[in-house]
Formats: sequence, C-alpha cells, structure tokens
Amino acid sequence: MIEATSCGGVVIFRGKILLLYKNYKNRYEGWVLPKGTVEEGEQFNETALREVKEETSADASIIKYVGKSQYTFNTPADVVVKDVHWYLMMGESYFSKPQKEEYFRDSGYYKYHEAYHLLKFTNEKQILEKAYAEYLELRKNNLWGSSKYY
Repeated sequence: MIEATSCGGVVIFRGKILLLYKNYKNRYEGWVLPKGTVEEGEQFNETALREVKEETSADASIIKYVGKSQYTFNTPADVVVKDVHWYLMMGESYFSKPQKEEYFRDSGYYKYHEAYHLLKFTNEKQILEKAYAEYLELRKNNLWGSSKYY
C-alpha cells in the first residue's frame, strides 16, 4: 500500500465555483476540483495555491482550511491511499484556462447547484458542500473578501 497526499481548492468568485473537465484518452472523464500532489518541502497551503494556478491559471487566495477527504485507487503494482487537504479560496476574476498537459479540456465557474451535479466524485461533492456553507456564512457576516478575516 502506498500513501499519497494532495491539496486543492474550492475557488469561489462572485458566488460561482471553479471546476475542471478532465478527459484522458476517453477513459477518465469528468468534472473535478483543482488539486495536486505535495512537492518536497512544500506546505499544504502552498501546494493548494500552486495546483490551482497550474491547473486553471486562476489567481486565488486562501480564506480557510475546510477539511480532508480520502480515497483509494489501484495501480498495476499497488493500492494507493490518498489524503486530499482542501482550502476555501477566493478567486480574483472569472478567468481560467485548463492545463492541457494534465488532460484538462475545459474549465469554468458554475453556480453551486450546477457545480454540485457536475462533480464526478462524491468526496468532492461533500467538500464542496462544506466549503460553500463556509462561504455563505462569511458572506452573511460581511467577512467574505475582507482582510479582517484572514
């Protein structure tokens, strides 16, 4: 068994959530949140910001840590157990451009209910629910986008 760690972001701009569409040789297809592997010497928050930037070209800032998801998958040689640490992030604009080298074919910002139904994986839907609830709470208290919060 191999243990792996990734970090990612639920990026929100004007109430909409940033998603990526991946298509790898027509075998892996689906909408996902941006995330990626922690590099040596990197803090989890640094990984999350770097991966969002690399995969989507979007500029974002971390608002807060929202939790961890875990899943397993098989490789020809072993079973991989992956922990993913997630951050609620504030996007700076609607701009995004999918990273073609990672087989992302599309990206964009979607309303919550659209994003929820587009997401391929249950664990990402759960993180989206949690992050969006945090976002709504911050908005309700006039703290979203406020430097007094972070």
